[in-house]
Amino acid sequence: MAKKVAVALETETKVIKKILISQPKPESEKSPYFDLEKKHNVELVFLPFIKLEGIIAKEFRKQKIDITSFTAVVFTSRNAIDHFFRMCEEMKVTINQDTKYFCITEAVALYLQKFILYRKRKVFYGADGTNKSMFDVINKHKENERFLYVCSENQQDNDIVNWFKNHKCDYKLAFMYRSVSNDIKPIVEKNKFDIICFFTPSGVKSWFDNYPEFKQNGVYLGSFGQNTTKSLEDLGLDLAIKAPQPQAPSMVSALDKFLLSHAKK
Repeated sequence: MAKKVAVALETETKVIKKILISQPKPESEKSPYFDLEKKHNVELVFLPFIKLEGIIAKEFRKQKIDITSFTAVVFTSRNAIDHFFRMCEEMKVTINQDTKYFCITEAVALYLQKFILYRKRKVFYGADGTNKSMFDVINKHKENERFLYVCSENQQDNDIVNWFKNHKCDYKLAFMYRSVSNDIKPIVEKNKFDIICFFTPSGVKSWFDNYPEFKQNGVYLGSFGQNTTKSLEDLGLDLAIKAPQPQAPSMVSALDKFLLSHAKK
């Protein structure tokens, strides 16, 4: 009997072959995603669920924000950094060298090197990629700074906004770009995915814009970020993979952990 049960369990265990990553394909061949492919003998398909459109300077001026009046800028993505400095260039704004930058992760903070002289005394980031760890850092400076939170018009993080409100910070939201759903059906319908990884609430919205009747039906779902996780769970979906976590700070490490565990079943 024991042998029969073991065989039945093996047959029920789903083999992971193809994973959909809702991000652009990494430009570097040294990306850890490609190491993950080789390690687990899986195929990764990269497909951005959303595209970002920059808000033009003429439209941004309607928000009546004087960028130079803020002493600190908050970034939760590299996209926010790109659009902030694009807007400054379009509006011919010169950023004070003493401006402080608060970032969600070290990777986002390091991206600032593309635009500024990186000095640790003015660039700060959370320890583990969570909002809470970033708040811990901001909390030490909140009394003396005016914060500009650069975000998407339709994708700002409510946890951050609420934290600023509850802690009586001097802050303003600056909408410098917006996300638009991509038509992903031509690629998705040519493939059978065992895992789908989401990175933003807008990515979740895009998926349901494309597939309003989507049922999970055994597909494993991965989520990066608290707001993305909430968006998926609010829709009644089960998440097999969540990042960042203390033992899995990135989606790659979370996938690696899941695939290792799944292979043992």
